[in-house]
Amino acid sequence: MRGTMMTDKALKVAAAPKKKKRRGLNLNRKRAMMGYLFVLPFIIGLITFFLVPLIQSFIFSINKLEVVEGGYNLLPVGLSNYNRALRVHATYARDLVESVLYMLTNVPLIIIFSFFAANLLNQKFKGRSLARAIFFLPVILTSGVMLVIDSGDLLQSSLGMTQTDGQEGAFRAVELARLLLRSRLSPTFIDYIISAVDRIYEIVSASGVQILVFLAGLQSISPSLFEASNIEGATGWENFWKITFPMVSPLILVNTVYSIIDSLTNSSNVVMGMIRDTAFASNDYGLSSAMAWLYFLAILVIVGIVVKLVSKVVFYYE
Repeated sequence: MRGTMMTDKALKVAAAPKKKKRRGLNLNRKRAMMGYLFVLPFIIGLITFFLVPLIQSFIFSINKLEVVEGGYNLLPVGLSNYNRALRVHATYARDLVESVLYMLTNVPLIIIFSFFAANLLNQKFKGRSLARAIFFLPVILTSGVMLVIDSGDLLQSSLGMTQTDGQEGAFRAVELARLLLRSRLSPTFIDYIISAVDRIYEIVSASGVQILVFLAGLQSISPSLFEASNIEGATGWENFWKITFPMVSPLILVNTVYSIIDSLTNSSNVVMGMIRDTAFASNDYGLSSAMAWLYFLAILVIVGIVVKLVSKVVFYYE
């Protein structure tokens, strides 16, 4: 009888619902929360300042906007504005493709140069702080009034650049092309190098932020990794490919995405200027909004493809 009572009691205890133990946040969840907390100001700013104009621009893109006294009227036209942008407009589709191709040639050069410059600036030498400041100067020089000055002849005259200097630069480019041709490299690769030399000022000007990001990543690598590697007899080349490059590979993805968006949304971009002129010079807000949305979708697709491809070679250190 006692054994039966003990059995019934055990069955009741087993059948009773178990209370879930409260578990604290693990390391991954804490990191996720810190990430959300970090981007929270951006999310709040996006919702507060950009969400309404974003929705409004889409409404404009599917309507014809007529400015009247005291406001405007919207006449629904469906996807007519998108059709006009892609098929009717004389230069939009061509300029869109050219902007994407220009970005595809510039971004690899910017990433390579900024990574190389960050590695140099990470070395210990006298005047390192001054050298870092000099490399960040292009970020300041390509903003505001300096950008307007740079677009004219004032900067060239202040630097003493004349037509003779341009001719000498062209002569050096020809000599470089001859040197590369003698090395029997591919003509396509030679053209790419020559075009990079011609755009060296643009590349340096667009690399300031990327250099700082790479520099911060290089400084976060633990010296103990290099010490252990050197004890094992690894060379500097092996340290670079086995330690440095994998550790900063997430920043390569970040800088690539930043460079793509910066190139395609720069104020000097032809498509950005066309969208602005269509809205405020031609007063065709519907067509301008349609152009902007098509451009936004193109950038979104490009960034998605790049993230998918680059993520395959990214190493995340836990």
